[in-house]
This record gives sequence, C-alpha cells and structure tokens, in this order.
Amino acid sequence: MEEERLLLEEGFVQNGNSKLYTGDGSVDIKGNPVFKSNTGNWKACPFILGTECCERLAYYGISTNLVSYLTKKLHEGNVSAARNVTTWQGTCYLTPLIGAVLADAFWGRYWTIAVFSTIYLIGMCTLTLSAAVPAFMPPECTDNICPSATPAQYAIFFFGLYLIALGTGGIKPCVSSFGADQFDDTDSVERVKKGSFFNWFYFSINIGALVSSSLIVWIQDNAGWGLGFGIPALFMGFAIVSFFMGTYLYRFQKPGGSPITRMCQVLVACCRKWNLAVPSDSSLLYETQDKSSAIEGSRKLLHTDELQCLDKAAVVKDERKTDDFSNPWKLCTVTQVEEFKILIRMFPIWATGIVFSAVYAQMSTMFVEQGAMMDTSIGSFKIPAASLSTFDVISVIFWVPVYDRVLVPIAQKLTGKERGFSELQRMGIGLFLSVFCMAAAAIVEIWRLNLAQSLGLVDEPVPVPISIFWQVPQYFLLGAAEVFTFIGQLEFFYDQSPDAMRSLCSAFALLTTSLGNYLSSFILTVVTSLTTRGGNIGWIPDNLNKGHLDYFFWLLAGLSLLNLVIYVFCSKKYKSKNAT
Repeated sequence: MEEERLLLEEGFVQNGNSKLYTGDGSVDIKGNPVFKSNTGNWKACPFILGTECCERLAYYGISTNLVSYLTKKLHEGNVSAARNVTTWQGTCYLTPLIGAVLADAFWGRYWTIAVFSTIYLIGMCTLTLSAAVPAFMPPECTDNICPSATPAQYAIFFFGLYLIALGTGGIKPCVSSFGADQFDDTDSVERVKKGSFFNWFYFSINIGALVSSSLIVWIQDNAGWGLGFGIPALFMGFAIVSFFMGTYLYRFQKPGGSPITRMCQVLVACCRKWNLAVPSDSSLLYETQDKSSAIEGSRKLLHTDELQCLDKAAVVKDERKTDDFSNPWKLCTVTQVEEFKILIRMFPIWATGIVFSAVYAQMSTMFVEQGAMMDTSIGSFKIPAASLSTFDVISVIFWVPVYDRVLVPIAQKLTGKERGFSELQRMGIGLFLSVFCMAAAAIVEIWRLNLAQSLGLVDEPVPVPISIFWQVPQYFLLGAAEVFTFIGQLEFFYDQSPDAMRSLCSAFALLTTSLGNYLSSFILTVVTSLTTRGGNIGWIPDNLNKGHLDYFFWLLAGLSLLNLVIYVFCSKKYKSKNAT
C-alpha cells in the first residue's frame, strides 16, 4: 500500500514491540506520549462500547416509539406525527456537525463527548418530566374527542426532545472515531483490529436498540410513558459513568485546528492566485520540509493530479515575500489542499447514502403505522407495533458476527484484501438489499389492503386480521442492509478522511441519516399534497385501510434502485486516498 510505503519512509511504522510508544501521535489524558502496552487497543474499548450501548438504548428508547406517543398522547395525526419524528431524527444527525468541529478544532473528542453527554442527560430528564407530570400532558380522549396539547405543553416536550438532539451532536461523530483512535494506524496488527472494532461498535449499538425496541417499548405502552422515558434517562447516566471509567486507558489525538477554516483558506488562497499556472512538477508546490505535517495531529498527504485548480493554493507566488509562507490565507501546504480534495472526492459516495437513510427512517414511522393496522396479538398478549423493530436489531446482531467471522475470512481468501470486502463493496451490497426491503413492505401492504377490502373493513379505522409478523421479512432485510451500508460508511469515512478531520468526516457520514430523515419528511409532504388534491383522501390518510401506503413503499423502492445505479457509477470512479 502506498500509504504504508510513505509511513515506512518517515519511520512511523513500528515492528512488533521495538517501540514502546504509539507512532500515530496519540497522547494520554495529560498530553504525554502513551505506552502501547497499557493503553488503547481492546483493553480500552469495553468502556467505549459500554458508553455507546447505554447511549443508544437511551436514544432508541425515545425514538422507536415516539410516533406512538405523538399520536396517542399528544393527539397528532399520522402524517404530522411521522413528519415530527423524522424531522427530529434528522436534527439528531445534523447537530453532529457542531460536535465534530468542536472536537477537531478545539476540545478533542474526549471532552466533546463529556460536555455533550451532560446536555443529553438534561434533555432526557426534561422529556421524562413532560410525560410524568399531568400538567405537562393534554387530557385523555373522551368520546373520540382528543384535546390538542397546549403551546406550553408542546414547548416543554420539544425542548427536552431537541436538547437530546443537541447532546447527540457531540457524541455520535466522536465515539466511533474515539474508539478507532485506540488502534495505532502505524502498527499493522492494530490496524486490522480497527476494522473489526467498527463491527462490534455497531453490534453494541444494536444491543441497546434491542432492549429499547422490546422491553422499553412494552413499558411505555403498558406501564406508562413517564417510566418508559425515565429508564432510558437512567441508562444515559450509566453511559456517562462508563465513559469516564476508562479515562486512564484511553489514547487521545490532539485537535488539529478548525477543518472548516483550513478549507476556507484553500479557497481564498486559490482565488488570490487564480491567474497563476500550476507547475507540471508537483515538487515545486509548497510543503513543509519537516517530516511531520504543518497541521497538528496529521500526517502528510501525497499530491494527486485530480482537481488541479485547487493546487493554485499551494503555488509559491514570490519566494522573496517570506510573509506568504506564514499566512495560510495566501499560501497553503500540499497536505492542506489534499484534505480538501479528499472531501470533494468523497462527496458523490456520501450523497448516495441519503436515499438509504430515507428508507431506514420508515422503520420508526410508516412501518410502525402499518403494523398498528395489523393483528398484534399472540393469544391474550398484545405486541406494540414499534416492537417489531426488534427483528431489525436481531438481524443486525445475527449478521455482525456472521460478517466478521464467516464472510470476511471467505472474502479474504477470494479477494486477497485485508478486510475481505472493500468499504465501497460493502456499502453497495447494503443499498442492493434496501430495494428488496421496500418491495417486501409494499407486498405486505397490498395483502393487508386486499384483506381489508374482502372483509368490508375499508371504512373502519380498525386493524385487519393479518398477523403483524408478516412484517418480519422487511425488518430482517433492513437489518442486513444496515450491517453492510452503515458499518461500511463508518469504515469508509474514518479510513479515507485526513487524520485531523476524522470527527468531521464521521459527522458527514451521520449527516446522510439527517438528510435521509428530512428527505422522508419532504417525500411525505409532497405525496400528501399531490394525492389529496380534488378532495381525494390520499395515499396515507389517518385510516390506512382507505389509503395506498403500498404506493409509497413502491416509490421508495424505485428511488432506492435508481440510487443503487448512481452509486455503482460513482464508486467505480472513486479514487482512494492511498492512490497516487
């Protein structure tokens, strides 16, 4: 690998135990170089994985059944509730941009997680109070008359909800990157372990989700929402404790300054020298003479021939003007320019994740509303519709070890690649599976509607006697798609990102989830607007027996197929960070 050759030349790669310290610039909590033997690696990971498991239990304890709370307790309609859920979820995956910039530029990942976890816990407590104190909730429905929540009640509820969204912003882009930081990139053995870490990181997420989608959802529907929100708040407290317990085992990467500022500097310096020609010999472009990069916490990047217009930022205009060399707004290093190029090259791959995230958003919205109109009973026991997401989690828990222990070794033998599948291949398989997921949901809905028609239940807003377990295939397919696409994204954006921009690139990966939720809200709004014209009830009325939710699922299946075609084209054109 070209990257390994470069590291060897610079004396970074460590063979066995010949070096006591890590070679990737990591330090301990006090800023001192860290010993490889007693820090990081898998010994530090249980605390990080425990933190993520508890935090995700808290998050999914809110999000999994949120659409039910909005319809049953705040008395919102189906479309309004689904829109509010996807908008909030979208915000949860938009705020990581804030946390990523703070982590990369100023605080580092550790302190960013610590501060935003506290905000998260305050939001959880506020949300619990909004569901536990009677004055904070609207009265129950009487004779099919459901009073709307007052503005004050809405304000308290959504204040807590969006504090959680803000708290998520400091945790999500940092925890996975912080965990990966525990493995030294310059050690060939640890580098392979890092690939496995992402699988088990996602596994821990879904252990938390499993508890939420089964036990917590049942408590919310049967024991009360105050307790149902209070337990996730308690686990968020456990997440904070778990995180701090591992402090002296962690390896820390120093913040390298604002990546946003560095990108702006490249653009400004490029515009200043727009009329200059880029030399054919790339060695004439400006770069520091030291072995280390001018960017704190980053190694040097090799020059690439793509996007040569940006190379103007590294063209030395006049060697006599020494002030230019100290002013990055006038002259940037090759490494700084290459950082920007990497982000631009990743953009098409990043964009194709948005449609997949819109499909994933249906699990907590339209899949739940579809399930609520099916037979949810097993004997005398009623299954909450949101609990079917347990099968998505079971699918993930099944596929993660199968992928890590079975598929990867087989793929390694067939492809000769270190990790079996490349990140791009892994994501493509997930996008392919998402098409079948939406097709399965549409087929189940067609069957449900036909049964409603034959039983004369079209005008009755009651569940149709078809078992909710017919939804299992769509949840299981979605879980398999997650293992390939979402974990592939985590690996791709960490590995391909520059050293000093890893939190930001992780936030970009999460941003696809945000935009996917916003896209889902947008599609819902457009579909409702177009299909209710002329007095029609539309595809997704409050009484789904009268609607055509299957058309909505087919629409998403079509968009997923188109997205897959675009992805295949973009992935073939993508040039890896390691290529020259």
